[in-house]
Amino acid sequence: MNAADRFRAAIEAGDFDAAVNEFTDDIRFYSPVKFTPFEGIGTVRALFRVLQRTFEDFRYVGDFPGRGRTLSGDETEAHVLHFRTVVSGKQVEGIDLIHLNAEDRITTFTVMIRPMSSLQAVSDAIYAGLVADGVVPG
Repeated sequence: MNAADRFRAAIEAGDFDAAVNEFTDDIRFYSPVKFTPFEGIGTVRALFRVLQRTFEDFRYVGDFPGRGRTLSGDETEAHVLHFRTVVSGKQVEGIDLIHLNAEDRITTFTVMIRPMSSLQAVSDAIYAGLVADGVVPG
């Protein structure tokens, strides 16, 4: 079982802390709601606390392992996890694109969401959660 498998198992068990433990300390989390990535384990851990409260009936419905390249061009083991959830009453579908390093840790995590109306609901809910937790100014 690799880091992507352990991450998925932890999320499906509702153990977001165990899921976040699969990330490197310098994790880069690319969100569809923000142009620049969330960077560093502390920031991403805070983000995942918000996600845990925000997503309803979150479930992975597919897993596609393969190879990929990081933004710097390095070849890496990659996984695409297809998910469905509900946010503020909106059906959300998306993918998590995960890159692993040689030590079997998650170094980059990119989320893509559809449709646009669901992306807006996710963006609004995450922003409100980050403000409520004091992670970003209101």
